[in-house]
Amino acid sequence: MIQITLPDGSLREYDQPLSVHEVAASIGPGLANAAVAGRVDGVLVDCEFMIRASARVSIVTPQEPDGLEILRRSCSLMLAMAVKQLHAHAQLRTGSVLGDGFYCEFDVERPLSSTDLPLIEARMQSLAATNHSIRRRQTPSASTHSENLSLYRLGDTEYLTTGPHVPTTKVLQAFALDHINGTLQQRIYGTCWSSHQELQQWRLPPHVMVVSMDDRQTTYAHEVTERLRRSGVRALADLRNEKVRYKIRHHSQTVPYLVVVGEKEKAGEFVSVRSRSGEDFGRMKVDAVCEWLSSIGALPRG
Repeated sequence: MIQITLPDGSLREYDQPLSVHEVAASIGPGLANAAVAGRVDGVLVDCEFMIRASARVSIVTPQEPDGLEILRRSCSLMLAMAVKQLHAHAQLRTGSVLGDGFYCEFDVERPLSSTDLPLIEARMQSLAATNHSIRRRQTPSASTHSENLSLYRLGDTEYLTTGPHVPTTKVLQAFALDHINGTLQQRIYGTCWSSHQELQQWRLPPHVMVVSMDDRQTTYAHEVTERLRRSGVRALADLRNEKVRYKIRHHSQTVPYLVVVGEKEKAGEFVSVRSRSGEDFGRMKVDAVCEWLSSIGALPRG
């Protein structure tokens, strides 16, 4: 007998091994449809993971941060698949979650441009509607597991990637591609959310843009963005591997305030603040930025 303890402390018993998805289905069809992964004794696993012994189990949905990150991770695989179908010469180098979204980097023989993005996005929408499965493949490679990487199969291609991933592409509905850069090595960036309402909210003009100097500040810049959001500021982060001057110049045209994060800011746990007109307000702790913006009435809440 397998005993499953749920987050509310309730106990369920099963007479044979079962998958995370089957646990969700036994609780209710709505939860089964929403499930993107599970936690078994605190460890994130795919929905197809088989539970063979008594354990504490919770079902992960896109309404929590881990679930949203899984959506974005899987969206990067779907982007890779779409690009390969449309541009056979493109070779995937890497793909990952990044801030509010994801990216894939490709080696290309012919550079793609921003005009290619709507076609790629349309192909991704078609792949989502077709409802392809994403399945983890067993591999004997010990080194792969030691790096927390596994082989996942989507369509006719296998990808070496961090898991878990969503069970099928049908849950990937609220996404958009928004940028491409590079020449023979190109990155395509996108965003993904749990609903179209969240996607539309993300598209609203921000009050503050958090700008990273380079890839080393990605995690800290995202943390700063989340803290600003929790204070009521509509904030976005530009984490692209573009030159910081380009990003500042680009956002100064439309965003009232820029928060710049470099290595010194990360090390000191503060940020540098400037206005769209170029006025420099110096370095501040993030909480001080929130208080200052509120005190001067510069930003509406929400």
